[in-house]
Amino acid sequence: MGVNKHIAILCDYKLLPERIGGMDQFFWAFHKKCEHEGIKVDWFFPNISHHSGYAHFDIMATDDNTSIEFTFLSYLKQKKPKYDVVITHFLELCTPFFQEVKIRTKARMIAVDHNPRPLGGYSRTKRVMKKLKGRLYSKFIDVFVGVSHYTVFEMQKDFGRRIAHKCETIYNGVIIDHILIQKDRKKLNPRFLVASHLRESKGIQDLITAVSLLSSEITKELTIDIYGDGPYESQLETMVTEKGLHHVFQFMGNSPTLHTTYAAYDYMIQPTYMECFSLSILESLAANVPVITTPVGGNEEAVIGGENGYIFAAKDTEALKEIIERLYEGKQGITNNTRTAIAQEFTIDHMVHNHYKLIQ
Repeated sequence: MGVNKHIAILCDYKLLPERIGGMDQFFWAFHKKCEHEGIKVDWFFPNISHHSGYAHFDIMATDDNTSIEFTFLSYLKQKKPKYDVVITHFLELCTPFFQEVKIRTKARMIAVDHNPRPLGGYSRTKRVMKKLKGRLYSKFIDVFVGVSHYTVFEMQKDFGRRIAHKCETIYNGVIIDHILIQKDRKKLNPRFLVASHLRESKGIQDLITAVSLLSSEITKELTIDIYGDGPYESQLETMVTEKGLHHVFQFMGNSPTLHTTYAAYDYMIQPTYMECFSLSILESLAANVPVITTPVGGNEEAVIGGENGYIFAAKDTEALKEIIERLYEGKQGITNNTRTAIAQEFTIDHMVHNHYKLIQ
């Protein structure tokens, strides 16, 4: 099959062989779809990697001291490729970069917003600046894609209602076939896990505080394993030690096999302050492991309180403590199969299909 389109995909997303996440799986599946349809894809990442599906990619990487935007513009000037579509992931929206690319390539510009917003919103100065950038540069973007309805709403709040007619929601998705299913959820003393990047905005310090409010009879039996790493790990470990909870919390590090690990637990806890649309929440639900989380970002578009998990207000440690306590004592619990809705709405296949429609 001959090449009938040429597209560029720009991702400010570092490729790490030890991490095979949902976005990696999406990129591989989307690339395979494009190849099958005779569409040539040039990929621009901060670095080059040949692990797994990336072995088949044509990757242009940035230098250590340059941005994806600078690298791409330099490539346009030097190579003068003829792109039909340019797609960006994780890049700042409504900047002069989009104007320059549009003028140089005349390509259809698709900007995908994965970025969470801070609890309480941006400062007034930043809100004004975003409105101004929306007025100046939104016209150079043909389609704004949000990974949740929340994200689409926030983009319009950021850049103005002028972009509303160009906005689409395409949910993130997961590959569910390889995710093992929890088949025997415990009603008493369930096992909990956290799967998260370890930074302050993920709110894991609130979970530690909530557990410290529980009775010693509960904490002597309670098990919560934390998967992931990040800049806040040492602070969390210190907090666990200071509160005498080292027998409750185990820091498990990164795991490339989380898709088979979820099924060993009964509930996942995600006490985050900032989220767009969490892939770990989708993976947990696909494993039939209900999720306890906050109503930030698009969380409530996947988690329905009392049906496939529980929702508590961000930073409300007393509310989180009560949920854990009642689950531990068997006074409440989720009995539904949480995998069903994920299989129907939030798969990689759905995600690839909806993204591919944008470039047809």
